[in-house]
Amino acid sequence: MQIKPRLQLLDVWQAVVGHSFRNGDWSWGEWGGRSSVADAERLLCLMYPATEIPEFRLDNPDTTQEDVERALKEAGDATEIPGSLVRVLNEFMGKHRGGELGPTFAGGYYFLPEDSDQELTKEQREFGVVDSFSRSVTLCLATLGFLKIYRTRTGRADTQKLIQELWDTTSERLTAAMVSLLRSFTVNVFDTETARGQALIRLLGQGRMSDREVLQRFQERFKALRAVIGESLILGVDVEEQLRNENRLFECGWAWGLVKDAPEVETTEEIGEQPTGVADPVPYLYFTVVALDGIQDLFSDRTLTLALLNTEQQRLAEALRLRWEITQQYWSAIARFGDGSWPLEDIPWRTTGQQLESEYFSLCVASILVHDLVRRRATDDDLTRTVGVMERLAERARITSRMTAEDPAVRLHNPGVSLPLLGSADRGPAMQWAMTDFSAQLLKRTIQLCSLSRNLASHDRLLQLAEDILGHLWKRRVAEGEGRGLWDNVHAAYPSSPEPTGPLSWSITERVTECMVAASQLSIQPPIRSADLTVLARDLLSESTHLLGKEQMKLAPPAKSQESEELRGVEADLRRARLLLDTHPGTSCALALRVLSRLDTLARAGDTGSGV
Repeated sequence: MQIKPRLQLLDVWQAVVGHSFRNGDWSWGEWGGRSSVADAERLLCLMYPATEIPEFRLDNPDTTQEDVERALKEAGDATEIPGSLVRVLNEFMGKHRGGELGPTFAGGYYFLPEDSDQELTKEQREFGVVDSFSRSVTLCLATLGFLKIYRTRTGRADTQKLIQELWDTTSERLTAAMVSLLRSFTVNVFDTETARGQALIRLLGQGRMSDREVLQRFQERFKALRAVIGESLILGVDVEEQLRNENRLFECGWAWGLVKDAPEVETTEEIGEQPTGVADPVPYLYFTVVALDGIQDLFSDRTLTLALLNTEQQRLAEALRLRWEITQQYWSAIARFGDGSWPLEDIPWRTTGQQLESEYFSLCVASILVHDLVRRRATDDDLTRTVGVMERLAERARITSRMTAEDPAVRLHNPGVSLPLLGSADRGPAMQWAMTDFSAQLLKRTIQLCSLSRNLASHDRLLQLAEDILGHLWKRRVAEGEGRGLWDNVHAAYPSSPEPTGPLSWSITERVTECMVAASQLSIQPPIRSADLTVLARDLLSESTHLLGKEQMKLAPPAKSQESEELRGVEADLRRARLLLDTHPGTSCALALRVLSRLDTLARAGDTGSGV
C-alpha cells in the first residue's frame, strides 16, 4: 500500500472526529476517563499532527486548509474547531486531576490482573504509569504550542479566560509528568552469578565468549558510561557504591511506574503531592522506549523555537536529557556488543529479569538503537544491519510472510505480549501490561530509519517494508459500526484471531497517527543524491552548453521570432539544470535532456533552411 500521509491522515482525523463528536460536542463515551493513557492518546490523534505538520495547523482559523476543515466538519468550521479543542483539553486536564493532590496519571483499564479471575483494586487502577507520563509530555507540549498561537488569533474574553486556565493546568501537568519520569528512572546493579547476571552474559556472549571475556569487554565498553552515571545521577548511596564495583553488571532505563523509595524531586513549581513509588527498581525495555519517545519532544526544534518551557521546566528537561542520552548509549552498545553478529540479530530477544522471550523485545531494543542512530548519524554498516533486523521482524510477525495454521505469531498481535509489573502485588493482585502495537511500532521505526538512510538500496528496502506494514495495518481498521475507520480489528488480517471485543485501541490509532506524521516529514526531505546521476548530469550539461554556444554563433534570429523565444527557453532550462545539479541530479538530467532535444530540433530546422 503506497504511503500517502496527507490523505491517510485526513482519513484517520475524519474517523476520530466522527467517533468523538456528537452534534458538535465531544463525547468521551463509555471508556472515557477510565485511563489517562487512553484519553491522552485519543487527543494526540488530533493535537500531534496539528502541531507537527504546518498544513494541518488548527491554531489559526485564517490558514486552515479546505480538506482539513472538511475532515473535521463534525467539530465545526475553521473558526469553531480551535475553541472546541480548548474545551476538550480543559475537560481532559480536569478529569485527570486529584484536586489538591495535583495531576494524576492513572493507567486505569490498561492495567490487567495476571490472574483473570481476580479484580484489581481501585488503588491499583490509579497507579501512575510511564506511558501516561510520556504521553502527557507530548500532549502538553502540543497543547502549549497550539495555545501560544491561538491566543493571538481570538479576541473573545470568555475564550481568552479558558485559554489561560488551560495554559496553567497544562503547564502544571507537564511539570508533574517530567518529575514523574525522573522518579521512574532506575539503574539496576547485579552480580554476574545471579540469574539476571547470567542471562545478560549469555545474551552478550552468544555462545562465542566465556563469562570472563564477556565481563572484561563489558568493563571496557561501559567504563566511561559507568563513571558518568555515578557522577551525574542521584541514585542513592547503595547503588552508587555497587556501581563503582566494575565486577558487577548493570542495566539502566525506566521502570513501569514510580520506583519504590524514589526520593521526591525538588521543584519550585506547584504540582501537588508526589506519590509514593510502587514499582520495583528494574528497567523495562518497553517502558524505556516509551519514555525516550516522550522526552525527545522536550528539546525538539518546535519546543525551543516557541519557548514552551519555563525556567524550572528547562532544568528538569536537562536532567531528563542526560538520562535519555545515557540510556540510548547503554542499550545501543548492548544491541551491538562484541565482534561479528550483534546480540540484536539473534531474534527473539530474551529479557534478563523475567527471562521473557519475544520479537516485541527485539523491536524495543531496535527502537532504542534507531534513537541512537538518529542522534549520532549512523554508519552505513549500522543502518544496513538494522534494516535486516526490521525485515526479519516483519517476516516473523507474519506481516510480510504467509501465516501458517495455528500460527503462534498471531499472539504477538492479539492478545499481545504481557509484561508482569513487578512491585504491583504489594498492593493487591499481581498486575500486568499488554502490548498489542507491534505492527504500528515497527512501521514507526521503519519510517524513522528511512528518513535517516542516505543509501539508495537501504532506503528502497525500508520504503518497501513500510508500505507492506502500512497495508497490513490498514486491513486492521474497524470496517463498520462503532469506531469505523479506527483500530484495532486483528481478525481482519489474521482470521484465526478472535473477533475484537472491548474498547477501541487508541494506542494503535495514536501510533499510526505518529507514523503518518513521520512519513509527512520524510516526504519533504531532499531526495538521496545519486553520485552516478550527478556524473551523468554533468556530462549532459557539458554537451548542452557546447551545443547552445554553437547555436548562438549562427545568424541571430529576429528578436520576437519563434526561434528566438525557443533559444531563451533553452537558456532558462539550462540555468535551472545547473542550479539543481547538486541537490536534484535526476531532475537536472531530465532538464539537460530536454535542452538537448530542443537544440537538436533547432539544428535540424537550420539544416533544412540551408538546404542540407
